[in-house]
Amino acid sequence: MIKHFEMNTKGKDFVVGDIHGCFSKLQEQLWTIGFNEEVDRLFCVGDLIDRGPESYKFEEWLDYPWFNSVRGNHEELLWTAIEGGEQSNASACHYMNGGSWLYGLPLVEQQFYAILCKELPLAIEIDTPNGLVGIIHAECPFGDWNKFKEALGQPQDEWNKLDAIALWARTKISSKDESVVKGLHKLYVGHTPVDDIVQLGNVEYIDTGAVFKGGKFSIVQIN
Repeated sequence: MIKHFEMNTKGKDFVVGDIHGCFSKLQEQLWTIGFNEEVDRLFCVGDLIDRGPESYKFEEWLDYPWFNSVRGNHEELLWTAIEGGEQSNASACHYMNGGSWLYGLPLVEQQFYAILCKELPLAIEIDTPNGLVGIIHAECPFGDWNKFKEALGQPQDEWNKLDAIALWARTKISSKDESVVKGLHKLYVGHTPVDDIVQLGNVEYIDTGAVFKGGKFSIVQIN
């Protein structure tokens, strides 16, 4: 559920906000910053799919050895929708929130995309010269990285509560909570669109609405 990455000693590590099917726009920005696919790595805070024009490209990007992402609430919606069937509430919710691109595809293709989404980690952690950096889609449960990791080792029926916070919560940014997430040098999250990067304690909100008119990608170097 949490994927760990050793320190990148050869190149740079970057993290980007929600992609939402805007992969060509992201690629252009990577060229602009001189991203080197041979030695650099790019991490994403989730929501690779829906709303934008190229959601189908997320399969291709997940095959790149230099690209990794956590699961966002839109990936969660996709796989729960396919598991629940076309008549499920999740299917209707996904469709209405930018998922219409999926439902004209053959069922076997939909199921394949669902597997890809379900296999994405809930969180990523990366060793850096400044300490451990975390990536999660929305919010760290408990405000404590180590406590969060310990809780993931508990019986599976407890995971739904953790998933709901990790994928959907906006409590910290709504209350402008400046407290630090313990156990991390820095935590990068998306989910909540902001005009410019917002920092609360050691948490950075980097979804600057690339899929929306006037929005942009924020790509932050983390090492």
